[in-house]
Amino acid sequence: MKMHSKHLVIFAKAPRLGRVKSRLAHEIGSIAAWQFYRSCLNTMVQNLTPTKRHPLTWNAWLALAPDGEALPGEIFTGSPPAIPVLDQGNGDLGHRMGRVFQNMPPGPVVIIGTDIPTITPSHITKAFKALDDRDSVLGPAQDGGYWLIGLKRSPRSQMNAAHHIFKNVRWSSEHALEGTQTNLQQLGLKSTMLERLEDVDDKASYDRWKSFTDARSGAAISR
Repeated sequence: MKMHSKHLVIFAKAPRLGRVKSRLAHEIGSIAAWQFYRSCLNTMVQNLTPTKRHPLTWNAWLALAPDGEALPGEIFTGSPPAIPVLDQGNGDLGHRMGRVFQNMPPGPVVIIGTDIPTITPSHITKAFKALDDRDSVLGPAQDGGYWLIGLKRSPRSQMNAAHHIFKNVRWSSEHALEGTQTNLQQLGLKSTMLERLEDVDDKASYDRWKSFTDARSGAAISR
């Protein structure tokens, strides 16, 4: 498989029943929430991992938590793509993402989560394109967080500043994006924003996503 200088890292939890999407599970049930998460992870890995039949301009990596978990093969429909699996390591989300930014091979790095099932290769292409003339890129989410963060990591000093980008950020709050933007500005890193997308974290957002998916499926069948 061809290796590229750009790196996409998908941050995910091992899709185990009762250990994912706890807030959503409270409203729609543990099994439905687990099935949703497993489906999203499957789709994301399949769509965003380069293959001979699906060429993309980046390397894809899966950063999995907890450390040492094997990715269950049963989440994949068809043959699973060959995606390297990394441990996220210890600490809060900021520590874990900072560690990835510091330790990945040379080249721009983009990190995404698995809470937004509508992420497409086009979104990732736009993120890497933005890093051509910006130090960082962010994909804002409706809830005040973000679904993507990328660093150019050039000059090399950006890699050493990675942990400072997430200093004192209030994770799982409406202030996560704002706090990260403030840190980027204080570090003198020029940033740009992608389009705003919606996390699927509760029943209302789940219902909107399901309506959108059903409508798109219906349109495809009618063609």
